[in-house]
Amino acid sequence: MKSISLQTVAEWVGGRLCGENKEINNVSIDSRMVDASTLFIAIKGDRFDAHDFVKDVEKSGAAAVMCHREVNCGLPVIYVDDTKKAFVELAKNYRKSFDGLKVIGLTGSVGKTTTKEMTYEVVSRKYRAIKTEGNLNNDIGLPKTLLRLENDTQAAVIEMGMSAFGEISLLTKACLPDIGIITNIGVSHIEHLGSRDGILKAKLEILDGMKKGSPLILNGDNDKLSTVKNDDYKLIFFGIENENADVRAFDIKENGSNTEFFVKAYSKIQKVTIPTVGIHNVYDALAAYTVGLLLELPTEEIAKALENYTPSGMRQRLKEVNGVKIIEDCYNASPDSQRAALNVLSDMNAGRKIAVLGDMLELGDYSETAHREVGKYAAEKKIDVLYAFGEQSKYIAQEAKKGVERVLWFDDKAQLAKTLVQDVKSGDCVLFKASRGMKLEEIIEKLYEGLEK
Repeated sequence: MKSISLQTVAEWVGGRLCGENKEINNVSIDSRMVDASTLFIAIKGDRFDAHDFVKDVEKSGAAAVMCHREVNCGLPVIYVDDTKKAFVELAKNYRKSFDGLKVIGLTGSVGKTTTKEMTYEVVSRKYRAIKTEGNLNNDIGLPKTLLRLENDTQAAVIEMGMSAFGEISLLTKACLPDIGIITNIGVSHIEHLGSRDGILKAKLEILDGMKKGSPLILNGDNDKLSTVKNDDYKLIFFGIENENADVRAFDIKENGSNTEFFVKAYSKIQKVTIPTVGIHNVYDALAAYTVGLLLELPTEEIAKALENYTPSGMRQRLKEVNGVKIIEDCYNASPDSQRAALNVLSDMNAGRKIAVLGDMLELGDYSETAHREVGKYAAEKKIDVLYAFGEQSKYIAQEAKKGVERVLWFDDKAQLAKTLVQDVKSGDCVLFKASRGMKLEEIIEKLYEGLEK
Protein backbone atom coordinates (compact mmCIF):
# COMPACT_ATOMS: atom_id res chain seq x y z
CA MET A 1 0.00 0.00 0.00
CA LYS A 2 1.31 3.44 -0.89
CA SER A 3 1.61 6.07 1.82
CA ILE A 4 -1.41 8.30 2.58
CA SER A 5 -2.21 10.70 5.41
CA LEU A 6 -4.81 10.11 8.09
CA GLN A 7 -6.48 13.37 7.08
CA THR A 8 -6.84 12.10 3.52
CA VAL A 9 -8.34 8.86 4.86
CA ALA A 10 -10.79 10.85 7.00
CA GLU A 11 -11.86 12.93 3.99
CA TRP A 12 -12.29 9.85 1.81
CA VAL A 13 -14.58 8.11 4.30
CA GLY A 14 -16.45 11.18 5.55
CA GLY A 15 -14.93 10.82 9.00
CA ARG A 16 -13.42 13.08 11.65
CA LEU A 17 -9.75 12.87 12.64
CA CYS A 18 -8.97 13.40 16.31
CA GLY A 19 -5.26 13.65 16.96
CA GLU A 20 -2.04 13.90 14.96
CA ASN A 21 -2.16 13.70 11.17
CA LYS A 22 0.27 10.85 10.47
CA GLU A 23 1.21 8.99 7.30
CA ILE A 24 0.17 5.33 7.06
CA ASN A 25 1.01 2.67 4.50
CA ASN A 26 -0.90 -0.27 5.90
CA VAL A 27 -4.50 -0.95 6.93
CA SER A 28 -5.59 -3.89 9.07
CA ILE A 29 -8.84 -5.16 10.58
CA ASP A 30 -6.92 -7.78 12.60
CA SER A 31 -5.64 -6.46 15.93
CA ARG A 32 -2.79 -8.99 15.79
CA MET A 33 -1.51 -7.67 12.46
CA VAL A 34 -0.43 -4.10 13.18
CA ASP A 35 2.79 -2.11 13.26
CA ALA A 36 3.86 1.54 13.46
CA SER A 37 2.61 2.22 9.92
CA THR A 38 -0.83 0.65 10.38
CA LEU A 39 -4.30 2.13 10.58
CA PHE A 40 -6.43 -0.35 12.50
CA ILE A 41 -10.11 -0.37 11.53
CA ALA A 42 -12.34 -1.64 14.33
CA ILE A 43 -15.14 -3.58 12.65
CA LYS A 44 -18.05 -5.02 14.60
CA GLY A 45 -18.72 -8.58 13.51
CA ASP A 46 -21.31 -11.19 14.39
CA ARG A 47 -19.17 -12.77 17.09
CA PHE A 48 -17.02 -9.92 18.38
CA ASP A 49 -16.56 -6.17 18.29
CA ALA A 50 -13.02 -5.10 17.37
CA HIS A 51 -13.49 -1.87 19.32
CA ASP A 52 -12.80 -4.04 22.37
CA PHE A 53 -9.26 -4.60 21.10
CA VAL A 54 -8.26 -0.97 20.59
CA LYS A 55 -6.12 -0.99 23.76
CA ASP A 56 -4.26 -4.06 22.50
CA VAL A 57 -3.63 -2.28 19.21
CA GLU A 58 -2.30 0.76 21.04
CA LYS A 59 0.11 -1.44 23.03
CA SER A 60 1.27 -3.03 19.77
CA GLY A 61 2.33 0.38 18.49
CA ALA A 62 -0.17 0.98 15.69
CA ALA A 63 -0.23 4.39 14.00
CA ALA A 64 -3.96 5.10 14.43
CA VAL A 65 -7.41 3.56 14.71
CA MET A 66 -10.75 4.03 12.99
CA CYS A 67 -13.86 3.60 15.13
CA HIS A 68 -17.61 4.21 15.10
CA ARG A 69 -17.98 4.55 18.86
CA GLU A 70 -16.02 6.46 21.47
CA VAL A 71 -12.85 4.74 22.63
CA ASN A 72 -10.30 5.52 25.31
CA CYS A 73 -7.11 5.56 23.28
CA GLY A 74 -3.88 7.54 23.11
CA LEU A 75 -3.60 7.04 19.34
CA PRO A 76 -5.06 9.30 16.65
CA VAL A 77 -8.66 8.21 15.98
CA ILE A 78 -10.76 8.61 12.83
CA TYR A 79 -14.42 8.53 13.85
CA VAL A 80 -17.00 7.36 11.29
CA ASP A 81 -20.66 6.33 11.35
CA ASP A 82 -19.97 2.70 10.38
CA THR A 83 -16.46 1.24 10.14
CA LYS A 84 -17.49 -1.61 7.84
CA LYS A 85 -18.96 0.82 5.30
CA ALA A 86 -15.96 3.12 5.77
CA PHE A 87 -13.61 0.21 4.97
CA VAL A 88 -15.25 -0.17 1.55
CA GLU A 89 -15.28 3.60 1.02
CA LEU A 90 -11.57 3.82 1.86
CA ALA A 91 -10.75 1.06 -0.62
CA LYS A 92 -12.87 2.71 -3.33
CA ASN A 93 -11.13 6.06 -3.03
CA TYR A 94 -7.73 4.40 -2.76
CA ARG A 95 -8.44 2.56 -6.02
CA LYS A 96 -9.47 5.89 -7.62
CA SER A 97 -6.05 7.32 -6.78
CA PHE A 98 -4.43 5.03 -9.38
CA ASP A 99 -4.48 6.53 -12.86
CA GLY A 100 -4.36 4.05 -15.72
CA LEU A 101 -4.95 0.99 -13.56
CA LYS A 102 -6.62 -1.83 -15.51
CA VAL A 103 -9.25 -3.62 -13.43
CA ILE A 104 -10.95 -6.82 -14.53
CA GLY A 105 -13.98 -7.57 -12.36
CA LEU A 106 -15.76 -10.89 -12.46
CA THR A 107 -18.71 -12.66 -10.92
CA GLY A 108 -20.95 -15.64 -11.64
CA SER A 109 -22.74 -18.55 -9.99
CA VAL A 110 -19.84 -20.99 -10.43
CA GLY A 111 -16.36 -20.85 -11.89
CA LYS A 112 -15.43 -17.44 -10.47
CA THR A 113 -12.21 -18.48 -8.78
CA THR A 114 -10.93 -20.63 -11.65
CA THR A 115 -11.74 -17.85 -14.10
CA LYS A 116 -9.96 -15.37 -11.83
CA GLU A 117 -6.84 -17.52 -11.67
CA MET A 118 -6.77 -18.08 -15.43
CA THR A 119 -7.43 -14.41 -16.12
CA TYR A 120 -4.63 -13.42 -13.77
CA GLU A 121 -2.22 -15.66 -15.68
CA VAL A 122 -3.25 -13.92 -18.91
CA VAL A 123 -3.15 -10.38 -17.52
CA SER A 124 0.25 -10.98 -15.91
CA ARG A 125 1.73 -11.59 -19.35
CA LYS A 126 1.45 -7.87 -19.99
CA TYR A 127 1.05 -6.11 -16.65
CA ARG A 128 2.33 -6.14 -13.07
CA ALA A 129 -0.89 -7.39 -11.54
CA ILE A 130 -2.56 -8.40 -8.31
CA LYS A 131 -5.59 -10.64 -7.83
CA THR A 132 -8.15 -11.55 -5.21
CA GLU A 133 -6.47 -14.06 -2.93
CA GLY A 134 -8.42 -17.16 -1.96
CA ASN A 135 -12.11 -16.44 -1.69
CA LEU A 136 -11.87 -12.85 -0.40
CA ASN A 137 -14.68 -11.65 -2.65
CA ASN A 138 -17.09 -9.87 -0.27
CA ASP A 139 -17.28 -6.43 1.36
CA ILE A 140 -14.40 -7.37 3.68
CA GLY A 141 -12.22 -9.30 1.25
CA LEU A 142 -12.50 -6.92 -1.70
CA PRO A 143 -11.25 -3.86 0.25
CA LYS A 144 -8.34 -5.94 1.51
CA THR A 145 -7.42 -6.70 -2.09
CA LEU A 146 -7.71 -3.12 -3.32
CA LEU A 147 -5.57 -1.86 -0.44
CA ARG A 148 -2.76 -4.13 -1.68
CA LEU A 149 -2.32 -1.90 -4.72
CA GLU A 150 1.19 -0.43 -4.91
CA ASN A 151 2.64 2.47 -6.91
CA ASP A 152 3.92 0.05 -9.57
CA THR A 153 0.71 -2.02 -9.85
CA GLN A 154 -0.68 -1.86 -13.37
CA ALA A 155 -3.66 -4.22 -13.23
CA ALA A 156 -5.96 -6.05 -10.81
CA VAL A 157 -8.19 -9.08 -11.27
CA ILE A 158 -11.03 -8.79 -8.78
CA GLU A 159 -13.53 -11.52 -7.92
CA MET A 160 -16.95 -10.46 -6.61
CA GLY A 161 -19.34 -12.75 -4.76
CA MET A 162 -22.81 -12.12 -3.43
CA SER A 163 -25.79 -13.71 -1.74
CA ALA A 164 -28.33 -10.86 -1.99
CA PHE A 165 -29.33 -7.91 -4.14
CA GLY A 166 -27.12 -4.82 -3.87
CA GLU A 167 -23.93 -6.63 -2.89
CA ILE A 168 -22.36 -6.78 -6.35
CA SER A 169 -23.37 -3.14 -6.88
CA LEU A 170 -21.47 -2.13 -3.74
CA LEU A 171 -18.36 -4.08 -4.76
CA THR A 172 -18.24 -3.00 -8.40
CA LYS A 173 -18.61 0.66 -7.42
CA ALA A 174 -15.54 0.18 -5.23
CA CYS A 175 -13.28 -1.53 -7.78
CA LEU A 176 -14.61 0.22 -10.95
CA PRO A 177 -13.88 -2.51 -13.52
CA ASP A 178 -12.62 -1.62 -16.99
CA ILE A 179 -13.63 -5.11 -18.13
CA GLY A 180 -16.42 -7.20 -16.62
CA ILE A 181 -17.04 -10.97 -16.74
CA ILE A 182 -20.10 -13.01 -15.76
CA THR A 183 -19.20 -16.69 -15.91
CA ASN A 184 -22.73 -18.10 -15.79
CA ILE A 185 -26.11 -17.96 -14.07
CA GLY A 186 -26.94 -21.05 -12.01
CA VAL A 187 -28.88 -21.50 -8.77
CA SER A 188 -26.31 -20.58 -6.10
CA HIS A 189 -27.93 -18.27 -3.50
CA ILE A 190 -31.39 -18.77 -4.99
CA GLU A 191 -32.58 -18.90 -1.36
CA HIS A 192 -32.15 -15.10 -1.13
CA LEU A 193 -32.78 -14.11 -4.74
CA GLY A 194 -35.94 -16.04 -5.47
CA SER A 195 -35.25 -17.29 -9.01
CA ARG A 196 -32.57 -17.55 -11.66
CA ASP A 197 -33.93 -14.35 -13.16
CA GLY A 198 -33.26 -12.74 -9.79
CA ILE A 199 -29.72 -14.13 -9.83
CA LEU A 200 -29.20 -12.70 -13.34
CA LYS A 201 -30.41 -9.29 -12.17
CA ALA A 202 -28.06 -9.40 -9.17
CA LYS A 203 -25.05 -10.43 -11.27
CA LEU A 204 -25.73 -7.68 -13.83
CA GLU A 205 -25.20 -5.17 -11.03
CA ILE A 206 -21.54 -5.46 -12.08
CA LEU A 207 -22.39 -2.78 -14.66
CA ASP A 208 -23.10 -0.28 -11.86
CA GLY A 209 -19.36 0.33 -11.48
CA MET A 210 -18.43 0.23 -15.16
CA LYS A 211 -18.22 3.15 -17.58
CA LYS A 212 -20.62 3.19 -20.51
CA GLY A 213 -19.05 1.49 -23.50
CA SER A 214 -16.92 -0.87 -21.41
CA PRO A 215 -16.76 -4.54 -22.45
CA LEU A 216 -18.82 -7.12 -20.55
CA ILE A 217 -17.82 -10.73 -21.25
CA LEU A 218 -20.70 -13.23 -21.03
CA ASN A 219 -21.19 -16.98 -21.40
CA GLY A 220 -23.14 -17.29 -24.63
CA ASP A 221 -24.06 -20.92 -23.92
CA ASN A 222 -25.82 -20.01 -20.67
CA ASP A 223 -29.58 -19.79 -21.22
CA LYS A 224 -29.89 -16.63 -19.13
CA LEU A 225 -26.75 -14.75 -20.15
CA SER A 226 -27.30 -15.42 -23.84
CA THR A 227 -30.46 -13.27 -23.66
CA VAL A 228 -28.70 -10.19 -22.23
CA LYS A 229 -29.01 -7.06 -24.33
CA ASN A 230 -27.59 -3.67 -23.40
CA ASP A 231 -26.64 -1.05 -25.97
CA ASP A 232 -24.73 0.98 -23.37
CA TYR A 233 -21.98 -1.64 -23.09
CA LYS A 234 -19.91 -3.76 -25.44
CA LEU A 235 -21.24 -7.29 -24.93
CA ILE A 236 -18.84 -10.08 -25.91
CA PHE A 237 -20.06 -13.67 -25.82
CA PHE A 238 -17.92 -16.78 -25.44
CA GLY A 239 -19.12 -20.34 -25.83
CA ILE A 240 -18.87 -23.81 -27.28
CA GLU A 241 -22.35 -24.73 -28.49
CA ASN A 242 -23.33 -21.21 -29.57
CA GLU A 243 -22.12 -20.87 -33.15
CA ASN A 244 -22.65 -17.11 -32.98
CA ALA A 245 -20.31 -16.65 -30.01
CA ASP A 246 -17.57 -14.07 -30.57
CA VAL A 247 -15.00 -16.37 -28.92
CA ARG A 248 -15.68 -20.06 -29.45
CA ALA A 249 -13.94 -23.32 -28.52
CA PHE A 250 -14.10 -26.41 -30.72
CA ASP A 251 -12.44 -29.79 -31.22
CA ILE A 252 -12.12 -30.31 -27.46
CA LYS A 253 -10.08 -33.33 -26.36
CA GLU A 254 -9.14 -34.51 -22.87
CA ASN A 255 -5.73 -36.17 -22.53
CA GLY A 256 -5.13 -37.48 -19.05
CA SER A 257 -4.98 -34.40 -16.82
CA ASN A 258 -4.95 -31.89 -19.72
CA THR A 259 -7.58 -30.54 -22.08
CA GLU A 260 -6.73 -29.43 -25.61
CA PHE A 261 -8.99 -27.34 -27.83
CA PHE A 262 -8.98 -24.68 -30.50
CA VAL A 263 -10.34 -21.16 -30.08
CA LYS A 264 -11.80 -19.19 -32.95
CA ALA A 265 -12.09 -15.47 -32.28
CA TYR A 266 -12.67 -12.84 -34.92
CA SER A 267 -11.51 -15.16 -37.74
CA LYS A 268 -8.26 -16.19 -36.01
CA ILE A 269 -7.75 -19.72 -34.67
CA GLN A 270 -5.43 -20.63 -31.78
CA LYS A 271 -4.71 -24.00 -30.15
CA VAL A 272 -4.95 -23.95 -26.34
CA THR A 273 -4.00 -26.52 -23.68
CA ILE A 274 -5.11 -26.19 -20.06
CA PRO A 275 -3.71 -28.41 -17.27
CA THR A 276 -7.11 -29.56 -16.01
CA VAL A 277 -10.12 -31.48 -17.26
CA GLY A 278 -13.84 -30.82 -17.55
CA ILE A 279 -15.81 -28.81 -20.07
CA HIS A 280 -16.61 -26.19 -17.41
CA ASN A 281 -12.91 -25.34 -17.25
CA VAL A 282 -12.92 -24.72 -20.99
CA TYR A 283 -15.60 -22.07 -20.42
CA ASP A 284 -13.46 -20.44 -17.73
CA ALA A 285 -10.47 -20.45 -20.08
CA LEU A 286 -12.57 -18.83 -22.82
CA ALA A 287 -13.47 -15.95 -20.50
CA ALA A 288 -9.79 -15.42 -19.68
CA TYR A 289 -8.85 -15.74 -23.36
CA THR A 290 -11.34 -12.98 -24.20
CA VAL A 291 -9.72 -10.70 -21.64
CA GLY A 292 -6.38 -11.30 -23.35
CA LEU A 293 -7.85 -10.30 -26.69
CA LEU A 294 -9.26 -7.09 -25.19
CA LEU A 295 -5.82 -6.31 -23.73
CA GLU A 296 -4.35 -6.86 -27.21
CA LEU A 297 -2.11 -9.77 -26.26
CA PRO A 298 -0.97 -12.03 -29.12
CA THR A 299 -3.07 -15.21 -29.13
CA GLU A 300 0.10 -17.30 -28.72
CA GLU A 301 0.86 -15.44 -25.48
CA ILE A 302 -2.67 -15.99 -24.22
CA ALA A 303 -2.33 -19.72 -24.91
CA LYS A 304 1.00 -19.86 -23.03
CA ALA A 305 -0.57 -18.08 -20.06
CA LEU A 306 -3.47 -20.54 -19.88
CA GLU A 307 -1.06 -23.46 -20.06
CA ASN A 308 0.62 -22.05 -16.91
CA TYR A 309 -2.64 -22.12 -14.91
CA THR A 310 -2.46 -24.20 -11.72
CA PRO A 311 -5.67 -25.40 -10.00
CA SER A 312 -5.85 -23.79 -6.56
CA GLY A 313 -7.06 -25.04 -3.20
CA MET A 314 -9.38 -28.03 -3.47
CA ARG A 315 -10.80 -27.00 -6.85
CA GLN A 316 -10.70 -30.07 -9.06
CA ARG A 317 -7.17 -31.01 -8.13
CA LEU A 318 -6.30 -34.42 -9.57
CA LYS A 319 -3.93 -36.69 -7.66
CA GLU A 320 -2.94 -40.35 -7.90
CA VAL A 321 -1.92 -42.40 -4.88
CA ASN A 322 -1.05 -46.10 -5.18
CA GLY A 323 -3.04 -46.49 -8.37
CA VAL A 324 -6.12 -44.59 -7.15
CA LYS A 325 -7.02 -41.35 -8.90
CA ILE A 326 -8.54 -38.75 -6.58
CA ILE A 327 -10.36 -35.60 -7.71
CA GLU A 328 -10.41 -33.02 -4.91
CA ASP A 329 -13.21 -30.63 -5.79
CA CYS A 330 -14.78 -29.76 -2.47
CA TYR A 331 -14.13 -26.05 -2.06
CA ASN A 332 -17.73 -25.26 -2.91
CA ALA A 333 -20.72 -26.79 -4.62
CA SER A 334 -23.93 -25.98 -6.44
CA PRO A 335 -26.15 -28.13 -8.68
CA ASP A 336 -24.29 -26.78 -11.72
CA SER A 337 -20.82 -27.52 -10.36
CA GLN A 338 -21.94 -30.94 -9.06
CA ARG A 339 -23.04 -31.90 -12.56
CA ALA A 340 -19.79 -30.57 -14.02
CA ALA A 341 -17.78 -32.62 -11.53
CA LEU A 342 -19.80 -35.77 -12.31
CA ASN A 343 -19.09 -35.19 -16.00
CA VAL A 344 -15.38 -35.15 -15.23
CA LEU A 345 -15.63 -38.36 -13.19
CA SER A 346 -17.70 -40.06 -15.89
CA ASP A 347 -15.09 -39.23 -18.53
CA MET A 348 -12.14 -40.50 -16.49
CA ASN A 349 -10.29 -43.62 -17.64
CA ALA A 350 -10.74 -45.72 -14.52
CA GLY A 351 -11.86 -49.14 -13.30
CA ARG A 352 -14.63 -47.94 -10.98
CA LYS A 353 -15.92 -44.39 -10.79
CA ILE A 354 -16.77 -43.48 -7.20
CA ALA A 355 -18.46 -40.23 -6.20
CA VAL A 356 -18.38 -38.89 -2.64
CA LEU A 357 -20.99 -36.15 -2.59
CA GLY A 358 -22.01 -33.93 0.31
CA ASP A 359 -24.66 -31.30 0.95
CA MET A 360 -24.97 -28.18 -1.18
CA LEU A 361 -25.73 -25.29 1.15
CA GLU A 362 -27.74 -22.05 0.85
CA LEU A 363 -30.38 -23.42 -1.52
CA GLY A 364 -33.38 -22.74 0.72
CA ASP A 365 -36.70 -24.18 -0.48
CA TYR A 366 -34.99 -25.41 -3.64
CA SER A 367 -32.62 -27.66 -1.69
CA GLU A 368 -34.49 -30.98 -1.87
CA THR A 369 -35.21 -30.56 -5.59
CA ALA A 370 -31.59 -29.61 -6.30
CA HIS A 371 -30.18 -32.59 -4.43
CA ARG A 372 -32.61 -34.95 -6.16
CA GLU A 373 -31.54 -33.56 -9.54
CA VAL A 374 -27.89 -34.28 -8.72
CA GLY A 375 -28.83 -37.85 -7.74
CA LYS A 376 -30.66 -38.35 -11.03
CA TYR A 377 -27.67 -36.99 -12.91
CA ALA A 378 -25.30 -39.38 -11.11
CA ALA A 379 -27.56 -42.22 -12.25
CA GLU A 380 -27.55 -40.95 -15.84
CA LYS A 381 -23.73 -40.72 -15.87
CA LYS A 382 -23.45 -44.38 -14.84
CA ILE A 383 -21.35 -43.74 -11.74
CA ASP A 384 -20.39 -47.12 -10.22
CA VAL A 385 -20.50 -46.24 -6.52
CA LEU A 386 -21.95 -43.23 -4.71
CA TYR A 387 -21.23 -42.22 -1.14
CA ALA A 388 -23.54 -39.45 0.13
CA PHE A 389 -22.90 -37.46 3.30
CA GLY A 390 -25.18 -34.97 5.04
CA GLU A 391 -28.84 -34.40 5.79
CA GLN A 392 -29.74 -33.05 2.34
CA SER A 393 -27.61 -35.57 0.51
CA LYS A 394 -30.01 -38.35 1.43
CA TYR A 395 -32.07 -37.01 -1.49
CA ILE A 396 -29.07 -37.51 -3.78
CA ALA A 397 -28.84 -41.09 -2.55
CA GLN A 398 -32.55 -41.77 -3.04
CA GLU A 399 -32.50 -40.70 -6.68
CA ALA A 400 -29.09 -42.20 -7.48
CA LYS A 401 -30.36 -45.67 -6.57
CA LYS A 402 -32.38 -45.63 -9.81
CA GLY A 403 -29.19 -45.98 -11.85
CA VAL A 404 -26.14 -46.35 -9.61
CA GLU A 405 -25.42 -49.96 -8.66
CA ARG A 406 -24.12 -49.23 -5.15
CA VAL A 407 -25.30 -46.25 -3.10
CA LEU A 408 -24.44 -45.56 0.54
CA TRP A 409 -25.66 -42.67 2.69
CA PHE A 410 -23.92 -41.57 5.90
CA ASP A 411 -24.59 -39.03 8.61
CA ASP A 412 -21.25 -39.89 10.25
CA LYS A 413 -18.13 -38.64 8.48
CA ALA A 414 -15.77 -41.00 10.32
CA GLN A 415 -17.86 -44.03 9.36
CA LEU A 416 -17.94 -42.93 5.71
CA ALA A 417 -14.17 -42.50 5.69
CA LYS A 418 -13.63 -45.93 7.26
CA THR A 419 -15.92 -47.64 4.74
CA LEU A 420 -14.37 -45.79 1.79
CA VAL A 421 -10.81 -46.70 2.79
CA GLN A 422 -11.82 -50.37 2.95
CA ASP A 423 -13.64 -50.19 -0.39
CA VAL A 424 -11.22 -48.32 -2.67
CA LYS A 425 -8.73 -50.28 -4.74
CA SER A 426 -6.10 -49.63 -7.40
CA GLY A 427 -7.62 -48.49 -10.68
CA ASP A 428 -10.52 -46.62 -9.06
CA CYS A 429 -11.19 -42.92 -9.47
CA VAL A 430 -12.78 -41.11 -6.53
CA LEU A 431 -14.46 -37.70 -6.79
CA PHE A 432 -15.06 -35.54 -3.70
CA LYS A 433 -17.62 -32.74 -4.13
CA ALA A 434 -19.64 -30.74 -1.58
CA SER A 435 -20.08 -27.25 -0.19
CA ARG A 436 -17.10 -25.98 1.78
CA GLY A 437 -19.02 -26.17 5.06
CA MET A 438 -19.22 -29.97 4.79
CA LYS A 439 -15.41 -30.24 5.20
CA LEU A 440 -14.93 -33.26 2.95
CA GLU A 441 -11.18 -32.70 3.17
CA GLU A 442 -11.35 -34.59 6.48
CA ILE A 443 -12.46 -37.69 4.55
CA ILE A 444 -9.82 -37.06 1.88
CA GLU A 445 -7.10 -37.00 4.54
CA LYS A 446 -8.29 -40.35 5.93
CA LEU A 447 -8.30 -41.83 2.43
CA TYR A 448 -4.73 -40.68 1.79
CA GLU A 449 -3.64 -42.16 5.12
CA GLY A 450 -5.27 -45.47 4.24
CA LEU A 451 -3.78 -45.62 0.74
CA GLU A 452 -0.26 -44.78 1.90
CA LYS A 453 -0.11 -47.54 4.55
